[in-house]
Amino acid sequence: MSASILVVGSVAFDSLKTPFGEAEEILGGSATYFSVAASYFSPIRLVAVVGSDFPDKHREVFRKHHIDTGGLVQVEGKTFRWKGEYGYDLNEARTLDTQLNVFEKFKPVIPKSYHDSDYVFLGNIDPELQLSVLEQIRRPRIVAFDSMNFWIRGKLEAVKKTIRHVDILIINDAETRMLANEPNLVRAAKRIQEMGPKTLIVKRGEYGVLMFNGTSVFGAPAFPLENVYDPTGAGDSFAGGFMGALAQFNEIDERAFRRCIIFGSVMASFNVEQFGLQRLSSLDRKQIDDRFCEFKALTHFDV
Repeated sequence: MSASILVVGSVAFDSLKTPFGEAEEILGGSATYFSVAASYFSPIRLVAVVGSDFPDKHREVFRKHHIDTGGLVQVEGKTFRWKGEYGYDLNEARTLDTQLNVFEKFKPVIPKSYHDSDYVFLGNIDPELQLSVLEQIRRPRIVAFDSMNFWIRGKLEAVKKTIRHVDILIINDAETRMLANEPNLVRAAKRIQEMGPKTLIVKRGEYGVLMFNGTSVFGAPAFPLENVYDPTGAGDSFAGGFMGALAQFNEIDERAFRRCIIFGSVMASFNVEQFGLQRLSSLDRKQIDDRFCEFKALTHFDV
């Protein structure tokens, strides 16, 4: 039986525009994308905050995917909102507006029924809050951590303090260089591993993923797609697929990590094919496994 995953992060309303269309106030947030992607593999326990304007139709998305929302707190006020725009370079979004609203005072309280979670994913929130989450959990088997340039630039010491307690760090290549203060990605990875995490997974957008574990390096390409409409949430979908598969197989070794990175890449590839959660939320496991096999064929070669 799959182990449960605790995810702590944001649930938001996203408004976005790409060269291929636009969407207004759709369901988003790091914890949302992670939870939906991971739910195809393992049971999910969600901790986040929303405002009094959060509609029941969005809760239905979590119910559809059997996500435990006992830790999703609703308080008076407006839900976190983000507005962004992409050019033809879909690797980077231009933020037009951020309204933290109820998320600004979010202090995650982990329900007692979640304290025994074996797998924990700390989504992109204040590193001091991420550390407070770990202090509420008993003895998780694996802790994975995400962050962003905002926290690395503004709360570097808090980020470093928190990552001493995590097993896996999942960040993009620019954040890797910034955190290590080192332009070379390989040297940056070594410096970060000296800070605590045994495994560093570097997200590189359309160029794929690199994993460093101190003894070897593993690289996976991004899946070649004919249609890419919206990259919002791709990194969180990758993390959800990776952690979801890890918890499903419940194996902690390099072979498992490599396999789970491909599952993460599969979920990210589905995510970008339509706006928001449209594609990610409408999958079945056969589609996921079929694309996993396509990934294997894409990267296989004989010596």
